[in-house]
Amino acid sequence: MKIKKGDTVQVITGNDAGKSGRVIKVFLNKDRVVVEGINIVKKHARPTQDNPQGGIMEKEASIHISNIMLVVSGKPTRVGFKSLDNGKKVKFAKTTGEVIN
Repeated sequence: MKIKKGDTVQVITGNDAGKSGRVIKVFLNKDRVVVEGINIVKKHARPTQDNPQGGIMEKEASIHISNIMLVVSGKPTRVGFKSLDNGKKVKFAKTTGEVIN
């Protein structure tokens, strides 16, 4: 997975195209991520002890990994992997060539 928790990403397609945010959660087996403030959905919650009022809550839903790009130095970029001389595998930005890790 080229995106990990804490990365800043930008949405490239869909209703939230052009918006950017920080990755909150990554679902490796589904190739989906939850991004802060992106893909907000309304969830109807029944009253519980934790939430005695119940009602309609807004929360972030997951978005597919193919619909986002990593933001490096203010611009969205594709991500590649390369190995350094010491044998470490690192991520790098395809546009600038700078190492991300």
